[in-house]
Parts: sequence; structure tokens; C-alpha cells
Amino acid sequence: MTDPVTLDPIAARRLDGNAAGGMLADVFAVDVTAARSRCAGCGTTSMLGEHHLYSDAPALVLRCPHCTGVVMRLGSRDGRILLDMSGTRLLDIPAPTWPDEGSN
Repeated sequence: MTDPVTLDPIAARRLDGNAAGGMLADVFAVDVTAARSRCAGCGTTSMLGEHHLYSDAPALVLRCPHCTGVVMRLGSRDGRILLDMSGTRLLDIPAPTWPDEGSN
């Protein structure tokens, strides 16, 4: 039986979008892997954790799980974080829930 990963070299490089969570936490104050992103290419809305991540480039590249268009690129240079979201039409991030300040 042939291993499907050996037939598709791109699939061998691909991780799911949850792997970008650590670096994205440097940019956002919430866990954005549960955020929903609308692809500017095909219009499909998916959770970022469902996107395909390619991390073997100079930047993290998140691709739409439906059309494989680039949705987001995240990198760093000279002590700065670079975030390109030109492939994202909308990023819907769940608001954090904060404990009630009056309760113990």
C-alpha cells in the first residue's frame, strides 16, 4: 500500500492552522485559532485552525482549506511582526470572556 503523503509532496509539508497559534498569540490577545476567516478568493468562511499552514517558508503561510488561496502570512523582521491579511475578507474573532470583577 502506498503512503498518500509520498504521493503528494505538498501534503507532507502542510500542518493545520492550529500550529500558527503560538506566533499569532504574539499579535492578538486572544486565541485566534477559533476565529473564523472569510477567504477573499472563494468567499468560504472557516475557522483558522482548519486552514492549511506552511511553516517552512520565511513566513508562516495560512491557506484556505477550500481553494488553497493564501489567506494570511505572518513573519518577523528587525524586531517587528509582519502580518499580511490581504487574502482575508473578514476575520471574526470571539471576544474573550472576563470574570466578573465583583465576584470572588
